[in-house]
Amino acid sequence: MPERKIIHIDMDAFYASVEQRDNPALRGRPVAVGGAGGRGVVAAASYEARAFGVKSAMPSVTAIRRCPDLVFVKPRFDAYRAVSQKIRAIFADYADLVEPLSLDEAYLDVTEDRLGLGSATAIAEQIRARIFAETALTASAGVSYNKFVAKLASDQNKPDGLCVIPPAKGPAFVATLPVRRFHGVGPVTAARMETLGIHTGADLRELSPEFLARHFGSSGAYFHRAARGIDHRAVTPNRPHKSVGSETTFFENLMNEEAVLAALDDIMPGLMRRVVSAGVAGRTITLKVRYADFTQITRSRTASAATCDADVIAETARTLIRHLPGIVPGIRLLGVTLSTLVPQGDPQATDPQAALPM
Repeated sequence: MPERKIIHIDMDAFYASVEQRDNPALRGRPVAVGGAGGRGVVAAASYEARAFGVKSAMPSVTAIRRCPDLVFVKPRFDAYRAVSQKIRAIFADYADLVEPLSLDEAYLDVTEDRLGLGSATAIAEQIRARIFAETALTASAGVSYNKFVAKLASDQNKPDGLCVIPPAKGPAFVATLPVRRFHGVGPVTAARMETLGIHTGADLRELSPEFLARHFGSSGAYFHRAARGIDHRAVTPNRPHKSVGSETTFFENLMNEEAVLAALDDIMPGLMRRVVSAGVAGRTITLKVRYADFTQITRSRTASAATCDADVIAETARTLIRHLPGIVPGIRLLGVTLSTLVPQGDPQATDPQAALPM
């Protein structure tokens, strides 16, 4: 295969930056987009808020505890979508192959230098300059030979940064990074890797495919390739999200309803990170349960309109847990998925506080 040239563009603190741009009183202040009360969740945090440890999908009460001066603003998805459309129009001037991941993030395959700028780095620099000129917002970019490395690179010099990783330097770059930065390595997998002495890409690269398959199942092959900077995935335009979800496999089986409900609270932040990143709302909430004997069941509820509210999703999942046929012989995996999706701010999406029918 010919060498590909991939750019990953990631807007800096997108939702919060739009709010600070549109309201000068918020500039320089710690800002969180989301709900401030009850079981509210931070959808996005400005860099001023991140300095206090505030991050997306964090419960609002925790965010306020870390940053008492935190200013909450309600999401304005119509505004975010309008800016996102401007940014995607810029992308279209440079590449036919553009794969949006969310409102604020996309891959571009610029192997074909459409405008004759000379290099993928020059293309990325011009795209970033145009985004700032046309939206007054900053973007970070990673330039590399595949999607996996480009995405890692875009996070390397944030905010308002550019990082270029050529093929000869890809494996060494990946080797230096903590595995928790790898796509597909969530908190639970990262903790499991740590118990196995896997802290960096270099540690992961030392392990055989058989070892990784034994400990991480079907993900083992992916981790083996990732540790070597290998990723053959193509940039795929117009890839719609069919669902977003999060699940956890437990080291010890959950043996009662109280433990299952507590585990749900741990799963919700990961799910909401994906919901926020995808910029979607959904009508169907599905609970996935795998028992200790490896039997698996799912239970779902579907509403007439979509929601992206963490309280609604969590309460629906709690209700589904309470209606399980039983907990014995113990639950080894629990997951929650949001599907039947529409873009956040779409007319089909309801008031985010609207409850799903039981």
